[in-house]
Amino acid sequence: MIQTKTPEHSDYECAVRMIAFLRRHSSEQPSLARIAAAVGLSTAHFQRFFKRWVGISPKKYLQSLTLSETQRQLRDGLSSLNTVRNAGLSGPGRLHEHFVDLQSITPAEYRDRVQSLSITYGIHDSPFGKCLLGVTPRGICWLSFGEGAKATSLASLQNTWPGANFSLAPDETGPVVQNIFPGAGSTRKAPLSVLLQGTEFQLQVWRALLGIPLGTTATYANVAEQIGKPRAVRAVGGAVGRNAVCFLIPCHRVIRTGGEVGGYRWGRPRKEIMLEWEQIQMLHD
Repeated sequence: MIQTKTPEHSDYECAVRMIAFLRRHSSEQPSLARIAAAVGLSTAHFQRFFKRWVGISPKKYLQSLTLSETQRQLRDGLSSLNTVRNAGLSGPGRLHEHFVDLQSITPAEYRDRVQSLSITYGIHDSPFGKCLLGVTPRGICWLSFGEGAKATSLASLQNTWPGANFSLAPDETGPVVQNIFPGAGSTRKAPLSVLLQGTEFQLQVWRALLGIPLGTTATYANVAEQIGKPRAVRAVGGAVGRNAVCFLIPCHRVIRTGGEVGGYRWGRPRKEIMLEWEQIQMLHD
């Protein structure tokens, strides 16, 4: 029996089920009714959900499945970030770094100068489940995803910025989340500043991640080449895993050399959903 969505079923949960179903049955070009049934929604509710989640109709997305698969195959064979850029796969010329101004400090600078940093935080809905956002006067210092207790845990945020003053202020962080995820397929209206604390090597890696265009991926080896340290693939992986502002610093776009999606700090299924969401976003653009 098909049910309409209840408050317990988030857009993210529906998206996980939808993407899993489409991966199994994409070659069959399933009907709208069949996909809706697979995620437990009526056809009308599914139409509204899909439009709300990313901003295009399910019909348009179904028509693009071949393009999406072709792009996945291209990603698997890319040899460098320059190849990604030259391939013209970034939609209408919009690279991620155009929207993100990265400001940084080293751990020593933080300890000596700004240990009493004020951080406001809030927990909000996003296309990828609940997100925890931390904001400082200098920019966003934390963005993570989770469900249940994981979504509300401050431990990692507090450990990243020890000695900071934390205050719960969802009314202040809400507009920032709205800028990151406007909804209905809209893109961000204004650039965003992020503040990261890390070693010089980590900061190099995080800056390189900003150069991976929307809708594409790069391998850990690609990133190592990009920063001029081709033998530091393992260290690059460690830096990617310590990114404190996920999605905006797109660590989810880094995959294994063999083309596998690989692990993700906030869960591999969420990484897969993010990559799929960006593919669909390109179609909207």
